[in-house]
Order: sequence, then C-alpha cells, then structure tokens
Amino acid sequence: MKNNNFTKEDIVKNITKKTGYPFKFTKKIIDDLLYILTLNIRDGGTNLKNIGSFKLIKKKERIGRNPKTKEKYLISARKSLSFTASKNLLNIVNKK
Repeated sequence: MKNNNFTKEDIVKNITKKTGYPFKFTKKIIDDLLYILTLNIRDGGTNLKNIGSFKLIKKKERIGRNPKTKEKYLISARKSLSFTASKNLLNIVNKK
C-alpha cells in the first residue's frame, strides 16, 4: 500500500529522477512555482488549465460551540482556500 503523504521533497526527487536535472535546480523551480501560485491565490484565486482552480474564501466572524461542554465562543474572521478540480483532471483520476 502506498503512503498517502507526499512532500515537496518527494516531488523534487521524482522530477530529478525523471529529468536528470540537479536536485538543487529542481528544488528552486518547485519553490518558485509554489511562491508564484501563493501570490496569485492570495490576490483572489488562480486557474490552472487542465488541473483546477484555487479560490480564496473570506469567512466572517461567527459564534461556535464546544460540542462536549456546550460552551459558546467566538470564531474569528479568516481566509480559507477552496480547490475545484478540472473536468480533465477528474477524467484522468476516474479512468480505469
């Protein structure tokens, strides 16, 4: 059974193995890619063709409740991230 945890280092090792590029060079490319994605998502979202789209969701402040003690508390406003897979990616994943 495969391990479901996949780290950035695993991605770098796989790309290095497939392309033959040096580890440091590949790591720099992956770091730059993730930095660019992060900036675009922070500015409101981004769409990666044939992969999917990332959308920034702003959640309002609300009242929460501890299910065990029934004590109420304030959940602060925050930003959340939503990912919607493209039809192409879903077709590839669902292909048998």
